[in-house]
Amino acid sequence: MSSIKDKKKSNMDFKIAVLAGDGIGPEISVQGVDVMSAVCEKFGHKVSYEYAICGADAIDKVGDPFPEETYEVCKNADAVLFSAVGDPKFDNDPTAKVRPEQGLLAMRKKLGLFANIRPVQTFKCLIHKSPLRAELVENADFICIRELTGGMYFGEKYQDNDKAYDTNFYTRPEIERTDFVSCAEAVLAIANDTRTSIARTNGLNSL
Repeated sequence: MSSIKDKKKSNMDFKIAVLAGDGIGPEISVQGVDVMSAVCEKFGHKVSYEYAICGADAIDKVGDPFPEETYEVCKNADAVLFSAVGDPKFDNDPTAKVRPEQGLLAMRKKLGLFANIRPVQTFKCLIHKSPLRAELVENADFICIRELTGGMYFGEKYQDNDKAYDTNFYTRPEIERTDFVSCAEAVLAIANDTRTSIARTNGLNSL
């Protein structure tokens, strides 16, 4: 899947896949589309949208939280505007064989979305709402990079009435490519290119 960063800096023409999903998803996806459209209009870019189903909505309609049709829409887009998946009727049913979150995991795996980039910044007008002391969060500005397609989510799993386990499995290429993303983000953050690797290593070799 191509990236928006691959496009030229002028006269850009974007094709966006919109996956509204469940719960608050449809509501926030409308706002996301409005913001994207406003930005593109202001800077002279063109944008088109193609909508597809996922999550509990897709299970109810076709029995699959990430159907092949949705995958094709995403694969042929420049970017995916994804909102949320989940439904209480699945949360409260431990016997459910197909669950909304399986669609999210399938999307990550099929599209190769291995790195979650989470910027963290504070706004002065909201610091008083933080559960942490103001001096700890004031001027916070950092980015968390999280690996998404390996580890326990995709490792071997087992559960019965007496025991359960999830296998935390990573390969060297999976770690290297995520590390590359963190290095690239650090280089872009010219003011502060410090990188910190956070992991629990006492007895957990995979971390």
